[in-house]
Amino acid sequence: MEVITTHVNADFDCLGAMVAAKKLYPDALMAFSGSQEKSMRDFFLKSTGYALDFKKAKDIDLSNISLLILVDCQHSSRIGRFSEIVTRPGVKFHIYDHHTETHGDIRPSAGEIRECGSSTTILSKILMEKRISVTPTEATLMMLGIYEDTGNLTFPSTTVDDYRAAAWLLEQGASLNTVSDFITQELTAEQISLLNDLLKSLKTTTINGVDISFAQASVDYYIGDIAVLSHMIRDMENLDALFLVVDMGKRVYLVARSRLPEVDVGAVLREFGGGGHPHAASATVKDLTVIQVISQLEERLRIQVNPKRTAADIMSSPVKIVSATATIAEARELLTRYNVNAMPVLSEGEMLGIISRRIVEKSLYHNLGNLPVTAYMHTEFLRADPRTPLTDIQDYIVGLERRLVPVFKDTTLVGVITRTDLLRVMYAGVHNRSHGVYDIAREDIPVRKRQMETVLQKRLSERVFAKLRELGETGDLLDLPVYVVGGFVRDLILGVENLDIDVTVEGDGILFAETLAKAHGCRVKSHHKFGTAVIVFPDGFKIDVASTRLEFYSSPGALPTVERSSLKMDLYRRDFTINTLALRLNMQDFGVLVDYFSAQRDLQAKVIRVLHNLSFVEDPTRVFRALRFEQRLGFRIAKHTENLIINAVKMNFLNKLGGKRLLTELVIILKEKEPLRAIERMASLGLLQFIYPDLKMTPEIRKMLEETAKIVAWFDFLYLERPYEKWVVYFLALCDPLSNEQFMETCTRLSLSEQYRNKLFKMRDKVDLILENMQRRIIRGPKMKRSEIFFLLDEFPVEILLYIMVKTKVEGVKKYVSLYFTQLHGVRPTITGEDLKEMGVPAGPAFKKIIDKVFRARLDDETLTRDDELRIARKEAGRHK
Repeated sequence: MEVITTHVNADFDCLGAMVAAKKLYPDALMAFSGSQEKSMRDFFLKSTGYALDFKKAKDIDLSNISLLILVDCQHSSRIGRFSEIVTRPGVKFHIYDHHTETHGDIRPSAGEIRECGSSTTILSKILMEKRISVTPTEATLMMLGIYEDTGNLTFPSTTVDDYRAAAWLLEQGASLNTVSDFITQELTAEQISLLNDLLKSLKTTTINGVDISFAQASVDYYIGDIAVLSHMIRDMENLDALFLVVDMGKRVYLVARSRLPEVDVGAVLREFGGGGHPHAASATVKDLTVIQVISQLEERLRIQVNPKRTAADIMSSPVKIVSATATIAEARELLTRYNVNAMPVLSEGEMLGIISRRIVEKSLYHNLGNLPVTAYMHTEFLRADPRTPLTDIQDYIVGLERRLVPVFKDTTLVGVITRTDLLRVMYAGVHNRSHGVYDIAREDIPVRKRQMETVLQKRLSERVFAKLRELGETGDLLDLPVYVVGGFVRDLILGVENLDIDVTVEGDGILFAETLAKAHGCRVKSHHKFGTAVIVFPDGFKIDVASTRLEFYSSPGALPTVERSSLKMDLYRRDFTINTLALRLNMQDFGVLVDYFSAQRDLQAKVIRVLHNLSFVEDPTRVFRALRFEQRLGFRIAKHTENLIINAVKMNFLNKLGGKRLLTELVIILKEKEPLRAIERMASLGLLQFIYPDLKMTPEIRKMLEETAKIVAWFDFLYLERPYEKWVVYFLALCDPLSNEQFMETCTRLSLSEQYRNKLFKMRDKVDLILENMQRRIIRGPKMKRSEIFFLLDEFPVEILLYIMVKTKVEGVKKYVSLYFTQLHGVRPTITGEDLKEMGVPAGPAFKKIIDKVFRARLDDETLTRDDELRIARKEAGRHK
């Protein structure tokens, strides 16, 4: 028995191809393997399609099939119960399919698989060649297949063969009116409602430099033929690539359309068990939500969208070079400093060759370190220019196993492309990152760009937005690329207000700052050594400016040495991926977001990730910043990054930090909104030992820190406008178990100033005496007068008083300190020495005694008015007379 079938959820191309196949295999039975699209079901209801001799798949005895003719499909997973015979010996398979990029699991013994607009076209061409005529009805059905899969002969996948097949079918009597009636149908009420929901949710995002649109919706019932909606939305919004994701109860349906060769929607949706061709595809997914499907879609698109690029798109510049006079040993130092595997060798601006790390290491092994690099450098290399296609560079690097391609503009070396640069583009996201060496510089993520001008206008005040415009205009005036970078951009995307603006200039940052300042009446503070400046606007607003630079470290924990570099290398020196975003400010590209290191991905995943394995070795303070960002943003530290922190702790790299740098990071953490979580995280990673070796997070300390949070929140709620340092209160609570000597050692380790250290030490030493005194009076009596409370506590700063409230376990002590803050602090007598002089009191010790008596009376509520104070003063004055 011979059977003609196609994939489940058959469309008009399936129908047309099956009808054409029936002309080639007249004895074969036609049977759909599963359901059909709604347009097909409508066709059978409204037309003469019922006269076609189709059998039901369930009525066919599979054991009798000797030949299965498949159209528009090559996968056993898509042909329903017919898949049961795929592995049966003796069964032959003839396949006719226009999806050449699909490599199915059914091996054909005959048929034809080639690229064109529809499978019907392939069979039509065979019928033409064999001079087999078709009836007008058959011609119309076949024309429906071609028109549907080629978008009325307009899809980019349409070929000359599709036009020829359509012309032949028209000669055979195909009815274009009938084709038009079924290809262009009126929408149902359900489809209109769904279309409205999809349009409301429509968003466009840039993936690997290509704009891709997504629309999503959820309904409680099945709505057929949503492919029609994809065409309408694509044409209405003029979209290049569109993915519809619709939840219909138990399944999520995907339909995709693409006009771009860079976006092969067929390949993308095959990952979801679907199929199609590069310009139109569909899939059905079970057991996933719409959000999960969209997330997986975006991940697959990051892997598969590879726009055409030239050397200019991926080259790195400015170029770090080796002088022709350098020795092999000096070359190794440069390769290590800049973390590269090959560098150009130049003499007076002319490139002579390329020296690689492999050659350097072998030369050093043979004791040739004192020889010049010119002795063993590679002297044959590809000279690319910015317009050289990436395919040429790929052929050179991969085919000839080269490490580096120099890029020239005329005779000037303007950039280089490394093997890593090429791999990042060729295999973006393909490899499982967990199995590779962790280094963002080598991670397979292409640069992402996204237009953010609308976001800037929406989330920034007019004043700040205008200042960013001014920065871009100054950059255009000087022909310098200007970017706002770092935390400002990160928080802009997160929707968090941040007016701490850092600007990076590819060129002379100080010249840029001085030019802008002159034009807008600003002041400038410049630091020529580091190429940085601070612009102070007339209204006091400040912007930090720096030249793009790279940093290298002579030893773990040392301060960095700074050199000029490119934007990419400038961002690479930063602490975490989420802080590597840059927004272009020049007018032509104003608001373009540049993302070299997949920061947007980590922001979306809420992950803190370092850029390379030696990050915490070079700058151990990043350990504390990782914890700070984790708690402040509600993110999590990536597993590998956490392992690197643990290793830095184990290797004692944090001991190499100077006290001031350690104190600075600790203070920032203790100033956070909820420091307790960060302190607990520090304890879990073994970081408290670097404050003091014996410091640990015990249950008692945790309880004290929890109490500190409550007391600080209570004090802030009072709005007393008394300035204080919150971090000091947490610091005192954290160090509470330390002895006085240990506390002094800790303060010395953290480089607290001697004056402040001694002051803090003395006051901390008095706290126990104060607590003992107050607690004894509360328990044994007599009750402390208000004046006693005042004179006992008034000498202490706010931080110590709050620490007393944290430390005490007696509620009455807290009430005493609370009374001081809310009623006693700031109380002063109204009378002065002048009043006493008028009473005839001679200047001297009596003045102080009388005013002190009056003051105590006022504190103890014995006086309410100035007259009351004068009465007491006169009485005391009489005694002294």
